[in-house]
Amino acid sequence: MFNGHKGRVLSVEYSPFIIKDNIGNSYVICSGSSDNTIRFWDIRSNKNELYMIKGDDEDGGIMHLKFLQLKKNEKRKINDDIGCGINLCYCSNEGFIRIWA
Repeated sequence: MFNGHKGRVLSVEYSPFIIKDNIGNSYVICSGSSDNTIRFWDIRSNKNELYMIKGDDEDGGIMHLKFLQLKKNEKRKINDDIGCGINLCYCSNEGFIRIWA
């Protein structure tokens, strides 16, 4: 059971990220809530919150979220060592769509 949200959880998504530590690999899910937060959870520990993103004040809650891997644009000079090419998109209760890169 994952505790931390102060409002109703409206979306859960399996994350493409794997966190490596001294114990082994941790797999991650993230959840979006009417409390206007997105939280990342360590599935292995079954309880640890890894990170939290607060939505913009005007969002009014996180309705749905999705991880997207964008294709690389050959015209732009992208350094493969910077970033992972995965973006988190979410839609809010007030109708906004936002992308975290």
